[in-house]
Amino acid sequence: MSEEELQSRGETRSHRPTSKAFREFMASGWGPRAQTLPDRSPAADYLAARHARVTERFPGDRVVIPAGTLKVRSNDTDYRFRAHSAFAHMTGLGGELEPDSVLVIEPDGEATLYFQPRASRTSEQFYADARYGEFWVGARPSIEEMEAQTGLRCAPIASLRDALAKDAGLVKLRVVRGCDTQVEAMVDEVRTEASLPIDKPMDDALAEHLSEIRLTKDAFEIAEMERAVAVTKTGFEEIIKALPRAVEHPRGERVIEGAFAAIAREEGNGLGYETIAAAGNHANTLHWMDNSGPVPAGALVLVDAGAEVDSLYTADITRTLPVSGKFSEVQARVYQAVLDAAEASLAEAAKPGARFKDLHTAAMRVLAARLEEWGILPVSADESLSPQGEHHRRWMPHGTSHHLGLDVHDCAQAKAELYKGALLEPGMIFTIEPGLYFRADDLTVPEEYRGIGVRIEDDVVIEADGTPRRLSEDIPRTIADVEAWMAQVQGR
Repeated sequence: MSEEELQSRGETRSHRPTSKAFREFMASGWGPRAQTLPDRSPAADYLAARHARVTERFPGDRVVIPAGTLKVRSNDTDYRFRAHSAFAHMTGLGGELEPDSVLVIEPDGEATLYFQPRASRTSEQFYADARYGEFWVGARPSIEEMEAQTGLRCAPIASLRDALAKDAGLVKLRVVRGCDTQVEAMVDEVRTEASLPIDKPMDDALAEHLSEIRLTKDAFEIAEMERAVAVTKTGFEEIIKALPRAVEHPRGERVIEGAFAAIAREEGNGLGYETIAAAGNHANTLHWMDNSGPVPAGALVLVDAGAEVDSLYTADITRTLPVSGKFSEVQARVYQAVLDAAEASLAEAAKPGARFKDLHTAAMRVLAARLEEWGILPVSADESLSPQGEHHRRWMPHGTSHHLGLDVHDCAQAKAELYKGALLEPGMIFTIEPGLYFRADDLTVPEEYRGIGVRIEDDVVIEADGTPRRLSEDIPRTIADVEAWMAQVQGR
């Protein structure tokens, strides 16, 4: 069966009229459009500096950054659109705006946004195109409206190929791969016609640099992260309100997940990543996202969740809550050890000359010492902390920190020396998230610890003076504060 035959089957449920009379009638009788242009985006004032960092690294090159395309969820339905992070960073566009758009940064630094502007209401696209048609997806912006919002020069996507081919034999092309195969093919075709090599390592270098640019955030980005954390706090409070219902529900973890998701969608763009709502022993599965289990009254529930605001910046917070509202003695002992590790990591970040990798080392020292104190480590803390030991990592197998921003694991394509080995610099935003995980079937730990999993995660920014600040300071984290917070939110 041909591709055309398969595509035609998608039209079997369609009853769209095709008569000339319908088309003429459909094109008439519409009122005038509003003439007010949208407000300029707060991100617009920061874009030129971001573009300059691209042209400084790749002088004389034409850089192509696609937004990405809609992705099929099932049959003829799509997932919600979410732009590639490099595109969002370089255009300031967020929400679900502009699938199939492309930003081109010219060798002189001038940037043009190519997108599909709305069609006239006299066109067939207006009522018949399910991807772009106004009847289907709402009114798309005009060129003038998009320019007013972004502060960028804008042009129809139909003119993209000519723009890429201009001076192609003299100007090298670089494209972000992996998000729009049609744009990649267009770039490669232009390269071939201009006798330029299809240089994927050159493209990889672009993706790497676009990731590294985001290692430090500007004032707009920091403000957006503060908003994301504030929405996330509200989501956690909704979780606390929902805990009594979660205890009564056979899939109480889903109650917790849903409570947070509602706030994230109402107050922001949605979830920054899939929520982990892990009660009891499920907390010891690091990426427990099935969230299908019950929430026992005496258990702890580990919730790792972050709201993504409309600009696509996301928080990433973990709190481990006592379902009853009070920690047991053993739960509190484990919790305090993790909290002390988090505090040690933050204190390390405040030291002059601290490097990103030092945050993890500081947390591990605390956890290894507690495990030795409790008689769980089979060797001394010092031996375990040596490269030949690392026994303590059985109960803390993940890293303590990662960068955060447009992606929950932001800047992931950056070179290691600019990520793990980097000096902490003003504008860096990252997590601090130590944990201890004692699986229910772990016979190496005393029975009283088995089934307890604790993680505490905060979002931190390095201020202009080099000091760290917890963006999530207002989300309670000490034992006393968590218990008081839960009582206050639940009205007890």
